[in-house]
Amino acid sequence: MDKLKREDLMSLETYAEQRSELRTRVMVHKKNRHVAVGPNATLQFEDRLTMQYQIQEMLRIERIFDRAGIEEELAAYNPLIPDGTNWKATFMVEFDDPQERKHALGRLIGIEDAVWVRVGDGERVYAVADEDMERETEEKTSAVHFLRFELPAPACIAARKGAAIAMGIDHPEYHHEIGAVAEAVRAALAADLD
Repeated sequence: MDKLKREDLMSLETYAEQRSELRTRVMVHKKNRHVAVGPNATLQFEDRLTMQYQIQEMLRIERIFDRAGIEEELAAYNPLIPDGTNWKATFMVEFDDPQERKHALGRLIGIEDAVWVRVGDGERVYAVADEDMERETEEKTSAVHFLRFELPAPACIAARKGAAIAMGIDHPEYHHEIGAVAEAVRAALAADLD
């Protein structure tokens, strides 16, 4: 999947005019890239379109229009675009109640390293987490992590041929598994491997 370049982005003015339309398209697109793993963990699989939207939003919010600022945003978000042999996801640990969330994040240290995917009959592929920066301390993990699942060649081939995709989390305090993601999600993820 090609990385984004400055030329792929809209000016702030053009984005303001097209934001509603793009947002609607991206929200529909994200539905097939969203996987809940148990009641309190979600994987949002990223791709070129989700990252383009994220960059456009950052440029809009921060009112960034200079070349250096745009290049900085591209450098921050391009690493979250799959490379054709992997899936990249934003992993969120979600608890509505702030006190419950604080307690849970203390119990779930290391959860980001316990997230896995499996294609067909293949082996589990565990996430490589937070390559950009450390997101946990000795006291707690973060509620948001960035994951990369680097797939072996046979898994890529199997996914493109329609093999089921399973996911799960094997953490002592949080163990959930999905035997097979929905077909729309499977197809979206398989397309990331082209």
